[in-house]
Amino acid sequence: ADSLTPPLSSISKAINSTEAPVKEKHARRIILGTHREKGAYTFWSYALGLPLASSSILSWKFCHVLHKVLRDGHQNSLQDCMRHHSSLIEIGQLWGNLHDKYGQLVALYSKMLCTKMEFHVKHPEIRANLEVTDEVLERAAGTDINNVFQLTVEVFDYMDTELRVAETVLRQLNTSIAISTLTAGQCRLSPLIQVIQDCSHLYHFTVKLLFKLHSCLPADTLQGHRDRFHDQFHSLKNFFNKARDMQYFKRLIQIPKLPDSPPNFLHAASLAKHVKPVVVIPDEPQDDEDDDPEPLIEVGDVPTASSAPTQQFDIFDQTFGAPNGRFDDRDQQIEGLKRDVEMLRAELERVKAEAQRYITQLKSQINSLEAELEEQRAQKQRSLVENEQLRMELEATRRRNAEHESVQATFSEADKRAQATEQRYNKLKDKHTELVADHADLLRKVLAHSLTHYLARWPTDLLAHSLARWPIGSLTLSNVSSNPMSLLLFTQDLTMWESSDHAGMELSGSMTSLQAEKERLMRSVSEKEAELSSLRQSALAEQSSLQVEREKSSRDLGNLQSMLQEKVSQLEQLKQKLLEEQFSLLQGTVSEAENIIQDAVAKLDDPLHVRCTSSPDYLVSRAEATLASIDHVKTGHAHFVKDMADAGALVRALTQFSHLAADTIVNGSATAHTAPVDHADRLTENCRSCAVQSLAYLKELKEQASVRRADPAAVRLIVQKILHLGQELRPKGSDVRQDELGDMVDKEMAATQAAIDEAVRRIDVSSPRLIFIKSATLKEFYARNSRWTEGLISASKAVGWGATQMVESADKVVLHTGKYEELIVCSHEIAASTAQLVAASKVKADRNSTRLTVLQQASRTVNEMAANVVASTRTGLENLEEKDTMDFSGMSLIKLKKEEMESQVKVLELESQLENERLRLGELRKKHYGIAGAALVSDDNGVSSSASSPSHGSSLSPRLQQKPSVMKKPNLAQKPSLPPKSMVGPA
Repeated sequence: ADSLTPPLSSISKAINSTEAPVKEKHARRIILGTHREKGAYTFWSYALGLPLASSSILSWKFCHVLHKVLRDGHQNSLQDCMRHHSSLIEIGQLWGNLHDKYGQLVALYSKMLCTKMEFHVKHPEIRANLEVTDEVLERAAGTDINNVFQLTVEVFDYMDTELRVAETVLRQLNTSIAISTLTAGQCRLSPLIQVIQDCSHLYHFTVKLLFKLHSCLPADTLQGHRDRFHDQFHSLKNFFNKARDMQYFKRLIQIPKLPDSPPNFLHAASLAKHVKPVVVIPDEPQDDEDDDPEPLIEVGDVPTASSAPTQQFDIFDQTFGAPNGRFDDRDQQIEGLKRDVEMLRAELERVKAEAQRYITQLKSQINSLEAELEEQRAQKQRSLVENEQLRMELEATRRRNAEHESVQATFSEADKRAQATEQRYNKLKDKHTELVADHADLLRKVLAHSLTHYLARWPTDLLAHSLARWPIGSLTLSNVSSNPMSLLLFTQDLTMWESSDHAGMELSGSMTSLQAEKERLMRSVSEKEAELSSLRQSALAEQSSLQVEREKSSRDLGNLQSMLQEKVSQLEQLKQKLLEEQFSLLQGTVSEAENIIQDAVAKLDDPLHVRCTSSPDYLVSRAEATLASIDHVKTGHAHFVKDMADAGALVRALTQFSHLAADTIVNGSATAHTAPVDHADRLTENCRSCAVQSLAYLKELKEQASVRRADPAAVRLIVQKILHLGQELRPKGSDVRQDELGDMVDKEMAATQAAIDEAVRRIDVSSPRLIFIKSATLKEFYARNSRWTEGLISASKAVGWGATQMVESADKVVLHTGKYEELIVCSHEIAASTAQLVAASKVKADRNSTRLTVLQQASRTVNEMAANVVASTRTGLENLEEKDTMDFSGMSLIKLKKEEMESQVKVLELESQLENERLRLGELRKKHYGIAGAALVSDDNGVSSSASSPSHGSSLSPRLQQKPSVMKKPNLAQKPSLPPKSMVGPA
């Protein structure tokens, strides 16, 4: 079992000055420790004491472990590491100024880690392992193009620091003779595994962001971005190719291949061809155990009967001889256990290999499905582009039709104007004809009347003489009056006779006025005829033009109608294709969701899953999240039913639902492992029912005929049952009010103290009795096992003392007179004392002792409770620290500078006090160990030392020397003693 905090021994083994790569098991224990303590406080408290300035290899391995903690540790580790940002910068600057190969690597590595921390603190939605979806990246970039531009620059800087580390390592490895199969080369190469993981994600981020920038900004503006990306692309591809050819990486990581050429950001459709590079990390086989075993006191690390080290049997037997003459039996049992362990180890390796094979297959399936999903997304993008083009063409066609209709209206209006003009021309023509006829008739009447009047007055001889002079003398008077031309000639002749008669004067005047009227009428007729002729020509020309335009419009309309029909047909085909693609995308998502649910169900029957446990609180949170995801699924399904051309919302909701449902099933099963039998059976059955109902619902979504009526109501009902069971399994103490918490702690701790005292009393009385039955007399038993008896009693009293100290510390914290750190130290002491009590009990206990099993279970419970106390205490400290907000908005520049100087002075004073306190703690421990050694010597001479011996034996010294603590220990002389490590061993 992993300890509560990062095992200090694992930190010391992972970070040392030996030129060898960091072992994966040590790094894994450190990472698990950060998750247990919800931060990297213990890691940094130990790391600050490392001599990083004296060894470049030590600093290099420290940076490697820190990189792992940032990537895979608890999310609070980033804030804990950021508090030591300046220290990391100082280490990098120190080694950067020295001419040392590892020193140059440390300088680059520390700069890269500082850049990584700064980036993720600024963008907390992007986790430090960079494993986020495209939607999260979109939210981080935002809608402001300036923010997208700035984020792209930051990702470029991030990638540059990673590539500089990789290039420097490979360059040093090439210049030196070291190869990747030697430990010296592996020491340099091992951090590149995390660099490869980071670079693959950063490359994907850069491509996505650059395509988004090119969709909003001109290409010339982004020329610098494209040039920088091309340089990084070629550097990254060269790095991946070199690493892929090295033997060291082939068993540790599967490095993706980049395309032959970088994406063309000037062509938006190239985004569909982009495939996200996926790095696959096979499960690392368990490393061989180190020569030096882990310290005994590791919180939560209690050895089981099947895995206890056999060397303590040898120590016990060499010191006291074989108990009850069963030396040979013990050897045979040990040999048998060794063979069983080897068989189990081989079986475990086989199971792990099989599991790894399944995991590799599943990862390859995931990769293929992701590639298929990307292809479907690209097809969707292309369809959207084609739909947009068709929509634009349709709009243009509609505009042309509107223009054509406008032209037709203009032609109709011109035709109407031409017809109106022609009608006016006909009316004018008729009017002109009528006027001419009236004029001629009037003229004829006037001439006839005037001629008759004047002829009557003329002498007959004169009239005859005049008529004789006319060329048409044969005309009669009636002919003269009816013939205009004759009348005109006659009138002209009469003018010659004006002087002879006054009547001639009157006739001449009348004739002149008539002539003037005639000329005016003739001019008016000529003007009207000219205007009519002009209107006719204009009407004919306009009619001809209108006819030509009509014919052209008719042809264009026919062509447009045929094109429109063709586009409508294509649009219908594209809509049908889009519907098919969307449903295909939905089917692919449903298939993947089914695989996730089925994988979760398979874990219920997996033997390896039996040892997994989960808390009811976490199960309740998972069930609530699943219920919320079911609401999203219903919303997305309703949207899809209305518009089956858009399955995006349903696909996203199904993806979230499948993961949360699988998480609920797995955690429900894990919670059932520690629940009462009745609750465990119901919880397991509901988990299976949840999987069955989820698969049934997904099957309905997968079929075209049943997709519209699919309803997740049955799934919701089962998840609600799981939620209720999780709430029932919650500890009842969580319902206690805040004001009752102190009284409850007092009662519980008082009961615990009484139980511990009773256990000490029973151990004092019962243990000699049981041993006396199997041994000779009571006197002989004390003579042979006095030190063991004293150690057992001392260990029991140590547990009681630790419980008492914790109660007192809790009272002080409640009264605001104590420190949270005292609770943490007391928790560690209780867990350590409990572990030694179990170890001391196992020395004389039988292998199949039921009481020993109960004691071991109680020890594990104590460890878990101590872990909860430490976690709650750290949470309280974090809450108190968060409440202490700092507001410097009202300070002036001088005031701020003064406060800064005072803060620096206080930091120096506290660091000096911390260093002095550490020296004092070291001296106290030396004195403690000296007293313990003297007590052991006096005990060997026959003197009892139970009253003056320390709380722990010499086996505690490695643990205490490595455990950083600034808290002063209580008076050790008041605590009962524990036996030395040589007396403590497994049964």
